[in-house]
Amino acid sequence: MPGQENKRTDYDAIVVGAGFAGLYALYRLRQLGFRTRVLESGDGIGGTWFWNCYPGARCDIESIEYSYSFSEELEQEWTWTERYPAQAEILRYLNHVADRFDLRTDIQLNTRVKSAVFDESAKRWTIETADGANFSARFCIMATGCLSSKKVPDFKRLETFEGDWYHTASWPKQGVDFTGKRVGVVGTGSTGIQAIPAIARQAHHLTVFQRTPNFSVPANNAPLDPGFEKEVKQNYRELRRKVRLTPFGIRFETNEQSALDATPEQRRREYESRWLNGGFTFVGTYGDLLYNQQANDTAADFVRSKIRATVHDPAVADLLCPKDYPIGTKRMCVDIEYYETFNRDNVTLVDVRTAPIKEVTAKGIRTADAEYELDAIVFAIGFDAMTGALFDIDIRGKSGLPLRQAWADGPRTYLGLAIAGFPNLFIVTGPGSPSVLSNMVVSIEQHVDWIADCLKYLREHEINRIEATREAQDAWVEHVAEVASATLYPNANSWYLGANVPGKPRVFMPYFGGVGHYRQKCDEVAAKQYEGFALDRSKARLNEMSG
Repeated sequence: MPGQENKRTDYDAIVVGAGFAGLYALYRLRQLGFRTRVLESGDGIGGTWFWNCYPGARCDIESIEYSYSFSEELEQEWTWTERYPAQAEILRYLNHVADRFDLRTDIQLNTRVKSAVFDESAKRWTIETADGANFSARFCIMATGCLSSKKVPDFKRLETFEGDWYHTASWPKQGVDFTGKRVGVVGTGSTGIQAIPAIARQAHHLTVFQRTPNFSVPANNAPLDPGFEKEVKQNYRELRRKVRLTPFGIRFETNEQSALDATPEQRRREYESRWLNGGFTFVGTYGDLLYNQQANDTAADFVRSKIRATVHDPAVADLLCPKDYPIGTKRMCVDIEYYETFNRDNVTLVDVRTAPIKEVTAKGIRTADAEYELDAIVFAIGFDAMTGALFDIDIRGKSGLPLRQAWADGPRTYLGLAIAGFPNLFIVTGPGSPSVLSNMVVSIEQHVDWIADCLKYLREHEINRIEATREAQDAWVEHVAEVASATLYPNANSWYLGANVPGKPRVFMPYFGGVGHYRQKCDEVAAKQYEGFALDRSKARLNEMSG
């Protein structure tokens, strides 16, 4: 298998994960002459797009923007087929990137990282894999992804179920045929909203178990117009420059006017225009939708009116209408005929907020008031977001401090990039960065470029260790919390706060200060010789490093 024949175990940098972040990290570090190895648990590259191949899986960022910008040749030669790319197309794209830039030779597949421990005397990281192999590296870069540690179904008596059950985040690569089957889907977040219409078109009957309804706007997906694509490719440089300065890293025109300053008719026209356009830009209809509850109510009421106009059964429509959190404060969903699916004769919606799931039985699922016989169950129950993938690895910093202990009260980072007490460890799009509140590819490239430039600086100045100071980290954590508290985000029990994982500290994890502002802050830190970091020049040996 490509990338498996390299027997070396000592490197300048070990990168964990071979998704968008890991591939680009390898490309950049290799360009700079750093000996780099990527360790990937799957038997293929692609990260989330390798594992999440469930029916209907699709990106909610437009394809022309959800793509790398580091190579103008790549931009020009690759042609996307749809406005919103499906999982299979994104995976083809990432495999094309790996082949085009000959990345596979430095990627080791089927290699799950078990632990990463910092050796203070050697000033190196020791990385151990599940099969007992050990690697040594000056730097360890966690490109493990924000949505890659799936929540494990913990429903009582699941083991007694006589049918088949699946988790959307580890879908069988050969696919699943639901023809003629009675299928239950548990979960109506972004994943469920994508999977439910696709499964309904195939199954004999689909029962959807919903605890919390979600706001969703139509994707209005379509084949990518060749004329539009040509225009984009002619102006890609300017497009990329502009999106890097936006709040979310996408072409996102925000109307700075308050929703409350518009008349009801003006608001209706503006919301209708955004609804017809489709996608995330809906929350940019007015500048105060994520800050002012009254303004937010006007947008939420509009979407609820669309749900009620779409779903024929008033009782079902009412169940599908979110009522207890502001629109946009949970991950805004982008769908293809989600609400229309509940007009099908073969689809039933079950409200498990009023009648919770009690157990899985041999024949299906039993709620507080009924049993539903099923041939297959699909769990679309989400992830232990942002911290879960890091906690899946036993990461230990100075004095053997476990990351789990350091983050016992919630994640603490400096810029979402580094952690006090964990020298020479970097996180790509970690807690405290724009991360999941942005176009992930834009944020990934920004983080990887910053890390690569940092390693180059350390080598040139013969610095062998870099570590975030506790003071800088504390100040950044306070800033992230302050920015979030000025918004409506804390008003929702979302995975942004870890509310979907029992016992997880309730901390708003991503940074809402905006992609452009955040980039400026990171650049300022670097320009000031890595302000907020402690740099260790004692017995520097980075001249041994390649390059």
